[in-house]
Amino acid sequence: MRIVFMGTPEFAVASLKILFDHDFEIAGVITAPDKPAGRGRKVQQSAVKEFATAHNIPVLQPVNLKDPLFIADLTALKPDLQVVVAFRMLPEVVFSIPSLGTFNLHGSLLPQYRGAAPINWAVMNGEAETGVTTFFLNNEIDKGAILFSAKLSIGESETAGELHDRMMALGAEQVLKTAIAIESHTASAATAIVQPIQADLKPAPKLFKADCEIDWTQNVATVYNKIRGLSPYPTSFTTIKGLVLKVFSAELIGDSDADDLLKLEIQALNYQPGEVLSDGKTFLLFRAADGFLKLTDIQLENKKRMSTSDLLRGFSIN
Repeated sequence: MRIVFMGTPEFAVASLKILFDHDFEIAGVITAPDKPAGRGRKVQQSAVKEFATAHNIPVLQPVNLKDPLFIADLTALKPDLQVVVAFRMLPEVVFSIPSLGTFNLHGSLLPQYRGAAPINWAVMNGEAETGVTTFFLNNEIDKGAILFSAKLSIGESETAGELHDRMMALGAEQVLKTAIAIESHTASAATAIVQPIQADLKPAPKLFKADCEIDWTQNVATVYNKIRGLSPYPTSFTTIKGLVLKVFSAELIGDSDADDLLKLEIQALNYQPGEVLSDGKTFLLFRAADGFLKLTDIQLENKKRMSTSDLLRGFSIN
């Protein structure tokens, strides 16, 4: 069975690697064009291209997926199956090429969290569980018939970045399972399960800057989950003294003796949402609707990422 693999970021490399390591014939890789990145704007290859090049796998990098020249090159690879992980939406002229179909790995338990940022939104919404799903592509985003799925718990303090890494490994296992099943004809379009129609679906749309700004009029739990769900990227932010403050991690006020004393001090003060409480040396608290959140890993505008105590050594709150 000849496989063409489509993907771009590191998340996709794990799935490509597991197929390669299990001796599937990778006829070619389709990935994003090289582009400038970083402060030096140096042209960089995608993580998937780096793996493919290192293992002598042919690479195509189309700008337009409907370009007749690309379609001809893709067809010439003679794929029996196409596997898609963290890539662009494919037109029918592309996903219909292989005789065994094209399947995608999605970072949620479909039909929940369809969209571009399922890992982030699951954490932001305070979910205790998520998972991965493989499904055949059709003309609608993340709505194709389901092949396999696997569940994954979300830790109470886990960030989207930490969940991403665990889900990357689980997803690769499901990609391998799906490819084996399709090759052995125990899974096909005939056995795939049509996604149920549900009224309570939670979307996972692409995240923009406006989605990342912290609203301190929300309750502590909501803000805490937002910070976790956007860490380390694209990162939640707030402002302090007119400067943008990125927040990578925070802590709920705990039950230790020191925190109990801090609670008494807080309760005696009349702080409004968004206002700051700090000793100017070790802690930085922001008031939310129903309490305070302790910021622990932050990055002030034009500064490096650092701990709160490190920032406070050179930045005056007053």
